[in-house]
Formats: sequence, structure tokens, C-alpha cells
Amino acid sequence: MAILRSKEIRDMELDEIHKKLDELKAEYAKNVSKSSAAGVYENPGKIKELKRTIARVLTIINEKQKET
Repeated sequence: MAILRSKEIRDMELDEIHKKLDELKAEYAKNVSKSSAAGVYENPGKIKELKRTIARVLTIINEKQKET
């Protein structure tokens, strides 16, 4: 999955953002479980970037909800 930038997220509708958030959380869970099962982190940078992207999406959701 491509990393989302703030501008791209802000251009989306709220429903689209929630769908993207679900996808990101699922991908994050899959990567973390795969890494913990193997005992070795294949790509720790990917996990870190997913966490940041999830936080970015949640922040923008909160901003949009406060606007309305």
C-alpha cells in the first residue's frame, strides 16, 4: 500500500478516510503478527511508517469532525 500524504487524505471524503483507515490497520496487524511469529522483523521501517500513517489519518479525522 502506498503511503498517504496529508494533502491526499484531506481531499478524501470522510467515508473514504474511514475505509482507508481500516485497510491500514489490517495491514499493520498483518505485518506485526508476521514479524512476531517469525521472531525477526522483516521490514521495521514499513511497520513504523504504517503507524505514522494511521496516526496521520486519525488526526485528520478528528480535525474534520471538529469542523462540522
